[in-house]
Amino acid sequence: MKHAQSIKSILNALDKKDYSCRELVQHFLTRIQAQNDHLNAYITVCSESALKHADLMDQARSAGTAPPLAGLPIAHKDIFCTNGIKTTAGSRMLNNFIAPYDATVVDKMSTAGTISLGKTNMDEFAMGSSNENSFYGNVNNPWAAGTIPGGSSGGSAAAVAAGLCAASTGTDTGGSIRQPAAMCGVTGLKPTYGRVSRWGMIAYASSLDQAGPIARSAEDVAILLNVMAGHDPKDSTSLNEAVPDYTQALNRPIKSLKIGICPAHFRDGLDQQTEQAIQIAIKQFESAGATISEINLPMTKHAIPAYYIIAPAEASANLSRYDGVRFGHRCDQPQNISDLYKRSRAEGFGKEVKQRIMVGSFALSAGYYDAYYRKAQQIRRLIKNDFIAAFNKVDLIIGPTAPSPAFKMGEKSADQISMYLQDIYTITSNLAGLPAASIPVGFSNNMPVGLQIIGNYLDESKILNLAHQFQLMTDWHIQTPAETTP
Repeated sequence: MKHAQSIKSILNALDKKDYSCRELVQHFLTRIQAQNDHLNAYITVCSESALKHADLMDQARSAGTAPPLAGLPIAHKDIFCTNGIKTTAGSRMLNNFIAPYDATVVDKMSTAGTISLGKTNMDEFAMGSSNENSFYGNVNNPWAAGTIPGGSSGGSAAAVAAGLCAASTGTDTGGSIRQPAAMCGVTGLKPTYGRVSRWGMIAYASSLDQAGPIARSAEDVAILLNVMAGHDPKDSTSLNEAVPDYTQALNRPIKSLKIGICPAHFRDGLDQQTEQAIQIAIKQFESAGATISEINLPMTKHAIPAYYIIAPAEASANLSRYDGVRFGHRCDQPQNISDLYKRSRAEGFGKEVKQRIMVGSFALSAGYYDAYYRKAQQIRRLIKNDFIAAFNKVDLIIGPTAPSPAFKMGEKSADQISMYLQDIYTITSNLAGLPAASIPVGFSNNMPVGLQIIGNYLDESKILNLAHQFQLMTDWHIQTPAETTP
């Protein structure tokens, strides 16, 4: 099954001419045609350009000039600008936007030889934890019809899990790579803030957004991160740090690693079977020689309220550009400029986006800035201090990625607090700018469960090392959902 192979296996098969790049791409396009109507993982499928690019990669392979990932079929979250292709951020506001350039992530992946099969569905402007906020409809979790895939990168995670691409790109503002990776049974990494360029990535909350890879395994993620990471002079938040070869650290023994567990992550609110799967994984780390110890992250309890002040505040500023004049949807026959602004934004934005813009505008308004936004930023600093103290004692921190497995569509739509709490374990990494990954470690009620691994700044290699060693001991990451169509 080509679609269930690892990236290394696919590249080796292409090297040995077991199949051509065109044959491989056509295989994935056939699967997309058969399954996407049900899964709704893709907004745009780029069949013609993908096959054309595949032919070019076949020629490069024959000539001996192929780049390192030549012929690898991937998908991009529809938040990355792609030259000449519709880029919507899951919103009616950008329904007709054709990007005039490639985001840095897209450009780097293309230069490395990957072939884009299309753009994946997502929560509108990356605002959501369930992929129920897209203008283009809900994404189905391939493990069970009618269940959510997680958000906001739900389309990317579902596409990988269902074998509709070999890997995908995603973005993570409060857990939007890790949470859908956990719920779809795949591996996802949010790198250190600034490690991967945000240039050409449609902004939600600029101080929190981070691009990263979603794939089947930690090894696959390491291969992709080698390409995606690096300084970008076009992005003022990009880190000017050397990029290691992330695959080199994968096979290091973990017997010298000190791993921290936060007891607060295992209290009320955590699904029982999810906790059992995490506890079994902890024992496996111990059996491999890692040292497990308790740590304290006391400010974690304030992460959700701090995040839902900071992120909406930044969103209200970033999304102000969509006014029907400069960017985005324009209403028909406006009566005057005020009517143009009001109706264009009212028609273009969905309910969740409108709510967050309103919250953010309120938090930044005169008389409330100090009481809300400034206080939230102070809490953010205290959360960062907690991690600094913890990493003086341990190398990595592990725990659940999400409090429960994927739930039924609509189950939490009327309970906004319950929906926001889906990110309770992931948000702190974004507030502190830390790297973190989710890997599959079992099942709860026949749905995948994810383990989160948090590292210190620029410690992606340690995260991937621990994840890879766990995946050598287990087979959770190679399990795939039953086919939903012939």
